[in-house]
Order: sequence, then structure tokens, then C-alpha cells
Amino acid sequence: MKINTDSNKIQEVLTRGVENIYPNKEFLEKKLSVGEQLTIYTGYDPTAPSLHIGHGITMMKLRQLQDMGHKIIALIGDFTAMIGDPTDKSAARQQLTREEVLANCQEYQKQMSGILNFSEDNPVEIKYNSEWLAKMNLGDVLNLASYFTVQQMLERDMFQKRITEAKPIYLHEFLYPLMQGYDSVVMDVDGEVGGNDQTFNMLVGRDLMKDMKNKEKFVITLKLLADNSTGKKMSKSEGNAIFLSDSSEDIFGKVMSWPDEMILSGFELCTKTPMMEITEMDKKMKVGDNPRDFKLRLAEEVADNFLGEGAGQKGLAHFEKVIQSKALPDEILEIKPSKYDIITVLVEAKICDSTSQARQMIKQNAVSVNDEKIEDIDLKIKADDIVKKGSRFFVKVI
Repeated sequence: MKINTDSNKIQEVLTRGVENIYPNKEFLEKKLSVGEQLTIYTGYDPTAPSLHIGHGITMMKLRQLQDMGHKIIALIGDFTAMIGDPTDKSAARQQLTREEVLANCQEYQKQMSGILNFSEDNPVEIKYNSEWLAKMNLGDVLNLASYFTVQQMLERDMFQKRITEAKPIYLHEFLYPLMQGYDSVVMDVDGEVGGNDQTFNMLVGRDLMKDMKNKEKFVITLKLLADNSTGKKMSKSEGNAIFLSDSSEDIFGKVMSWPDEMILSGFELCTKTPMMEITEMDKKMKVGDNPRDFKLRLAEEVADNFLGEGAGQKGLAHFEKVIQSKALPDEILEIKPSKYDIITVLVEAKICDSTSQARQMIKQNAVSVNDEKIEDIDLKIKADDIVKKGSRFFVKVI
């Protein structure tokens, strides 16, 4: 496989969306310039039925490297998902069963294929870490655990916070980064890509590679797509994620709901727009150009990037008709509820995940019936009523 060593492409890999490179930028730059095929991976734990845009950002970096000729592995963490990544968690994750994990990842390759290339000359390889982790015996686990100390694990911020708050830390949570790190050893990779919230886990793998294989593994940590006003990342755990299974209309609408402060990072992380153009947008907005115009372009490009050409135009058409003109969409879900009250309609139409969320949405004035905002959580609904949550979710009661 011929490796592309074009210096401009290398700089794009080293800089666009990148937070940090370990051991350093110069090390990786040299590796990429030699012309040797490198093996690079990212792990995806199937903790939900769909990947989200944060995963998509890592795939975009992997695609850059794949297009240069390097070998890419998309690792499905079907074993580590059953342990539960403690990263950024104030309490232990609820552990998933084997059946739940396998059900969650059924559509992953299909969702990945919108970004990564699974065919042609240099296809991405999918692996599952249960292939080796499920075969480990107690002696193997004890041997692996001997490479790290409790003090090293307790350095993690969320564990320190839990200790301060007198919240429990479970032993299996210490094993998670060890298992994830061991993935690197088994696959004998050259490097790993992930969000900067995964830095600790990825560096555990780097340490294990040094200790067990006497090999230097590079790590590329990427910036997180975050709401700068709140500091919260866009993720399923925060409840604000864009899923790769979302429709073009939903992706477009969700991007348009982002605060203006996310426009530039959205372009950098979620599109292929050249960085010079993004710099020009920044200058234009600083001298008074309307950020909304740039956000419309961003929403269109994000939809195209993750769902394919034409998705952005479809999302824009829906946005202009339904959101701006306040018209009804061409297709509206119809539901015959078991009971004709607003809470039942919202839950059974899957507009809200639970009765408590439905009540909360009503209290926040996010629900309307026949275009009238409602406040009564006991409101009775009639046939032909149109129930709407926010600006994107509609249902007609029959």
C-alpha cells in the first residue's frame, strides 16, 4: 500500500481538531513522514443503539489517516461495555448484559460507513475486544493489574471527587482502563485516536505497550464538541447528542439550536471546510456579519458529512417550512394513545422518554397543542389534535 507523505495532509492530521499528541507532535510527524504503513485504532463501546457525533469526529480523523494509506481498526468494545467506562462519571455506570451490548452495536458498521471506507484497497477492519478479553483467566487479570498501582488510578479527577463526596468507587472500575489499554497490546497498534476525555484510558494503553512490548504508541486526543456557555460536551450522557441514526431534519434542527459560540468549533470538528475559510468566518462575525447565516451553512454541512450528499438540503427545506414558517411537516406521526391525556401522548409517541420528562417539558413551556403552549400536565387531548415538543417533534392524535 503506497503511503501518502504529503506535508500538508500530515499537518492537517496533526492540527485539525487536535487537543494533544503523545509523546509529542514531532514524534508523530516523523512517523507519518517515513512512508511506513501504521496501524491506528479507536474503540467504540456499544452502550447505546446508535453512535453519536462525538464518535463521528474521531472517525473523521481516522478517515484522514485511512486516505493516506494507513491501516485503520474500528474496535467494538463489546467486552469493555459490560464493565462500564468510569470516565467523567460521578457514580458507577449501570452494567450491561452481553445481550444488551450485542443488540446495541448491530447498526454500528452501517453508521460508520458514512465516514469510514469499508471497501476498496484499504478497508477499515472491525474487531471486537471480547475476542481476547473474554478468554482471560484470573491469573491473566492479576498479571495485567500488576502493571498499575491504586495510587495511579486514584489520580483520576472523578475518583477524587467521589472520595470527597463519600461516594463508592468499585474495583471493576479500576479494571476498565486496564482492559482498554490491553486492547492496544493485543492488536499491536502504532497509535490510537480518541476524545480528550479518554486521555487517561489511552495513556494506560501507551504505558502497557512500553512495558509489555517495548514499543512506543502515539496517542492523538481530539477536542470535544462542547457548549462553551455551560462547558458540557455534546454526548448521550448529557442528553444533547446528535446521533448518527438521526434524520437529516433532526440533525439540521439540533445544529441550529447550538449557541453561536459553537459555530467555529462545529465547522472545525464536524465538517471538511478548510481551516482558512473558518478563520475568515471568525473575522466576519467579529465585524458584524450575522452568525445565523454561518450556522445555516454549518447545519447543512454537518448533515451532508454524516448522512451523505443531499441530506443538508433536505434538512434546510424542512427547517424553512416547519421552523421558520411554522407550517406542519409533510409527514406527521399519527398515534392512537391508550389514554387521551397529554402525558400519555408524549410518552407513547416517544416524544418524551418518561412521564417525568414529559411533565418537565410541559413545565418548561416546551409543549404545545394546536400551536398553543400548554401548562396543564393533566390536559385532555382530542382526536385530530396536533401535539408538538420544541420545534422538531410533532404527533397527530387519532
